[in-house]
Amino acid sequence: MSALQAVTDQTFQIEVAQADKPVLVDFWAPWCGPCRQLTPIVEQLADEYGDKVKFVAINIDENPMTAQQYGVVSIPSLTMFKAGQPVKTVVGARPKPMLLNELSEYFG
Repeated sequence: MSALQAVTDQTFQIEVAQADKPVLVDFWAPWCGPCRQLTPIVEQLADEYGDKVKFVAINIDENPMTAQQYGVVSIPSLTMFKAGQPVKTVVGARPKPMLLNELSEYFG
């Protein structure tokens, strides 16, 4: 079972914008090879930092409105939201140490 909660166009506002802690959103699609490579890394981060950051995933094929609203044009795309606003985006697959380095300020 994935450690990432699935969100949709309908639930995004409640689960992400109204969350009481930072939220890392994984924008992905089933046909995306790099997305499949990145998912286990993001799941590891969720296991390790789930007490500080909420981790969710949104399938952009099934939920195009949210992807369009936040300007997602390439996937995988990880966007950190704080107080309902996007504050950092990482586009493309990365090894875990690089992701931790880029997002560490939100995990501390």
